[in-house]
Parts: sequence; C-alpha cells; structure tokens
Amino acid sequence: MNREDRASLARRASQILRENDRGAYTVPTKGLYPFQWNWDSCLTALGFAAFDEDRAWREMETLFAHQWPDGMVPHIIFHQDDDGYFPGPDVWQTGRSVPTSGITQPAVAGFAARRIFERSKDKAASAARVRSLVQKIDRWHAFLYSARDPRGEGLVAIIHPWESGRDNAIDWDEPFQRVPSEGIAPYRRRDVDHADPAHRPTKEQYDRYLWLLEHFRRHEWDNEVLHDLSPFRVVDPGFNAILIRSCADLAALAEELGAKKVASANRARAKKGLKALERLWSERHGQYLCLDRTTESLIDSPSVGGLIAVFAAVSEARAGAIGARITEMAERCCYVVPSHDPADPRFDAKRYWRGPAWLIVNYLISDGLAAAGMDAVAETIRASSLQLIEKGGFAEYYDPLTGEPCGGDRFTWTAAMVLEFLRGGEARELARA
Repeated sequence: MNREDRASLARRASQILRENDRGAYTVPTKGLYPFQWNWDSCLTALGFAAFDEDRAWREMETLFAHQWPDGMVPHIIFHQDDDGYFPGPDVWQTGRSVPTSGITQPAVAGFAARRIFERSKDKAASAARVRSLVQKIDRWHAFLYSARDPRGEGLVAIIHPWESGRDNAIDWDEPFQRVPSEGIAPYRRRDVDHADPAHRPTKEQYDRYLWLLEHFRRHEWDNEVLHDLSPFRVVDPGFNAILIRSCADLAALAEELGAKKVASANRARAKKGLKALERLWSERHGQYLCLDRTTESLIDSPSVGGLIAVFAAVSEARAGAIGARITEMAERCCYVVPSHDPADPRFDAKRYWRGPAWLIVNYLISDGLAAAGMDAVAETIRASSLQLIEKGGFAEYYDPLTGEPCGGDRFTWTAAMVLEFLRGGEARELARA
C-alpha cells in the first residue's frame, strides 16, 4: 500500500467516525448498536485523537459522566430511546437517571487516556481535561478489584459473558452450562434483524444471557453480592490483561499529573495482577487460559483472550510463546488473529467470537508484542488488519479464512483501529481534511 492509498484509507476511517458521531458520544454502527458502548468509546477516542483531540476527550468524559456511585462504569449507556436494540433499558431496569446496563466491560480507559495524553499537541489543555478522568478511572479500577476479586487474589472475574466483550466465546461454553435457561420473560432479539443469524450468538446462549440479567435485576444490581450470587464466574486473561495494563498506564499518567496516591495504588494493582496472571498460563497450549472460579480449574479453550494477555507487559518468555502461537495460526489462516484456535474442532470462522478476526483485538495484541520487542509478529498483524480492510471494508469482524466481512458495516472502532495502525503522517493530516 503506497502513501496515497494509506492517506485515502485514513480519510475513509475518519469519515466513519464522523458518521457515527452523535455529538458527545459515538454509536458503534447505525442500526445494530444504536447506543454508547463502554470499551468501544475508549478505543474510539484513540481514533478521534488523530484529528480532533477535543472530541477524543469528550468521548471519554461522556462515558464517565454515567459512572455508578460504587465506581462501576456500565457497558451500555442508553442516551435516547431506540427500540431497534434488545435488551433495552426497560429490561435492565437499573434505576439510573440516564438509563444504563447493569454490568461492565474491559477497563481499557487507563490505557487510552495515557496514550491520548502522550500524543496531545497541547499538553496543558489535555492535562486540564484528563485530571478528572484519572480520578474516575481509579475508582473504576478500585471497584473491579473489590467487587470482582472479593478474596483479594489479584485477578477479577466476569459475572456475565457480555462483560468480557467476547460474548459467545468458546471459553464460556462449559461454565455457562450452570446458568439456567428456563423461566425467563418472552423476548424478541433485534440483532438478527441487522446481521446474519448464522454469524450471531445462538438462542440457547441468549436465553442464558437473559437469565443472568434477570437474576441480577432481582437483586437490584447490588455489586456487593452479585459476584458470589452468579453461577457464572470466570477469570478471563484478556479482561485481566487489559485491566493490568490500564492500571500501569494510569499509574504513569497520574504520576506525571502529581496524583501520587492514584499512581501508587494502581502501580500496586498492576504488579499484583501481573504476578497472579501466571496462574492462568498453560504450557500445553503455549498461552494463557480462562479460569472457572467455581471449580478453580483452567478451561481447556485456547482462545484469543489468552493471547490478549501479552498486552499486559508479560515476561519476555511468555510474549515469545504468544508470538509463536500467532505465527503458527497464521499458517492455517489467511488473516490473523482468529478469535479461537482454528485447530480446535469448535472453531467457527463466521460466528462472532468463536473464530472471526477483530481489528480491536489485533491492535491490543500487536501493541503488546511491539512493546515486548516482537516487531515482526506485530507487523504481520498490522499488515493483515489493513488487508482485511482493503478486502472487506470497515466491518465489525471478519472470517479469518476468507476475509469475508461479517456483522455490522461501517463500524466505528474498526475505523479507529485503522487510524491507529496508520498513525503517523497520514493520520495527522486528517486535521486538515
């Protein structure tokens, strides 16, 4: 791809961000996802920062304006009515003045805030914007290590598959069997109106998603008790790696801004979490695995969650093994990184998180590999990501065998990740586009 093509691609990406911009927040894509999603917004802010720093900060400020009193940042904020999405605020019933969901998502905000600040052209203006965010992100981290790690092990559990961001991952199949599917209220899914049902989670999975939602709702979304009351408690290495990295980045950012208590607390969280993460390592698979907290056993499911762990600045040996795993998978896929090992018979190339490649995951993994000095593998991922865009446009996700676009189209965080992969001259020139 020559410079002119790269600049054109960057302009197309910025157009999608503007197209999905609702003023103070972005929607992931029109129709399929009409509200503000948590980790989508933080990663989208990285894209905006390439050409509009004010808009990047506003994206994160809007998200954290809806932080719960206990520190949780919900995974969806329902800024306006839209009956095209299910489950909507009438199902969640969280009692917030602006309706939100009652669960969270990967805590990538600390990483995003530091990266945007480091690149900002006006450090004084950015410092004024980020100081308040630093305190709010710290409260979110404190919430996670309190409500989702009640024994103080250094690893947090998700209590609903949606919290991982990898809704129907093969990782959840075994522990999800403990979640009932009977007795839920009748419902009509809306996602299959906008995307191929063969690419989406199954009805059986949706029944269990909703059983958990209704179970938590019956307990009035009390996060002091939900962890122990949930039949689904899984320690996801990807979720934890993102949190560990964000703690480390928030510590560095807070130190620079003079918030020494925040810096100290998050540095300690990151150190403890990184040490505890080793409990999830599998020598047989050469990557990290999920842990079922109910049975205290690793889940035999070599998914991309265990590769995202490299984002947390793991040891050189672990990063090398993860790089080798990706290189191995690249021999079985035309495009990397698949969300599950293609050698596993449960792999499904087109069904959401059971096989497809996602640019946001590619970005997190490649960033971690580059930080570990594994530039060649990181470049393979970056090049593969841009090839997917050339072949299939700005899709939600892609078949890693064929490159076929799947899910929603003109997807915000896909566009934001393209701007990250192209960061440099082309991205900066968007300010003058």
